[in-house]
Amino acid sequence: MAVQRYDIETPEHSGLWEERYWSPVNTPVPGPDGRVALIVHRVEEVTELIRFRGGAGDGRGRMLEAELYARGRELQELNNRLREAHARERKVALALQEAMLPARRQVGHRRAAVRYRPALGALNVCGDWYDLVDLVGGNRIGVSVGDVVGHGLVAAGVMGQLRSALTAASRVAEGPAQALDVVGRYAHVVDGAESATVVTTFVDFDRHIIRYSSAGHPPPVLLHRDGRVEFLDRATDPPLDAEPVPTARPEAESGFEPGATLVLYTDGLVERRREDIDTGLLRLAESLRRHRTQDPEALADIVLRNCWPRAAPPTTRPWSSYGCDQEPVRSRCATLRRSSGSSLGAPANQASRISVSSGTEVSRRLRASTLASFQRRAPSAV
Repeated sequence: MAVQRYDIETPEHSGLWEERYWSPVNTPVPGPDGRVALIVHRVEEVTELIRFRGGAGDGRGRMLEAELYARGRELQELNNRLREAHARERKVALALQEAMLPARRQVGHRRAAVRYRPALGALNVCGDWYDLVDLVGGNRIGVSVGDVVGHGLVAAGVMGQLRSALTAASRVAEGPAQALDVVGRYAHVVDGAESATVVTTFVDFDRHIIRYSSAGHPPPVLLHRDGRVEFLDRATDPPLDAEPVPTARPEAESGFEPGATLVLYTDGLVERRREDIDTGLLRLAESLRRHRTQDPEALADIVLRNCWPRAAPPTTRPWSSYGCDQEPVRSRCATLRRSSGSSLGAPANQASRISVSSGTEVSRRLRASTLASFQRRAPSAV
């Protein structure tokens, strides 16, 4: 609408009138069906602008300037409100995600260290998750990494439900395949859980065996102490809720020796645009092989540094301006280690470690990265 002019009586001088100008703004408000339900009418006084630009007598150009000024003020106000709303939502989302990820007390006597690297331009929350639980019977633990499609509060909520379900199922299941069967049936009734991927491993330190099962997840990597790399890919099945009729999931096992390293990850750690996924897997394997003697904290940092595609610095243009050659990625990494005797007060032959890392590519390529490491004393030889 055009700028409107009114003669307004001045409050200081009765009977004295002055010209004042307003720019009306009509904002449509959509209803639940997407159609316009109502229109909010508001006006912005632009008298000072009109006077500054030389008065209304200079023609329609002054009026257009006044309209642009009013629209600019409105946009500035809306942007400020959006930034405030985004900050509030991000704060809530981060608190929700932190509450849903495992606390350090949940890993028993293991020492945990976590690093989180936020995505650029996102709520900094996503559907990546990890879990590590003590299993019933024997000297065993369950280590899992999963990825829910999407980002933000919805993905974080689904992530929390699936992680909790897998934690409970792992404590009572006979093996990882049975645990995933339970979670798969549960995912069928959880909105947003379709196509979520997860891999879970049961690590038996007494028998030196890793049992594993994967629901559409990239295969874990077992780095043997002598430098051999083994991809645990003999028990891979479709993602959760990907099939109309649930079927029993496969399970496999692999042996390990003290000092071996097990890495669980999601595709964000190894995947890059315009690059074959095998290249990323080889990069991860080579990084682990070269640095297999490092302690968990150092190993976790090295893996992220070598494998995580770094985002453009904040002072440069957004990553999309580079054609996604340098895109923000998120990865979650956890390292569990039974370390050498000198650092744990145990014989040197009681050393083995498990490293868990995860990262994923989600919708709109908004990613973050997290790294966690866990360490546990070895009361008996492993």
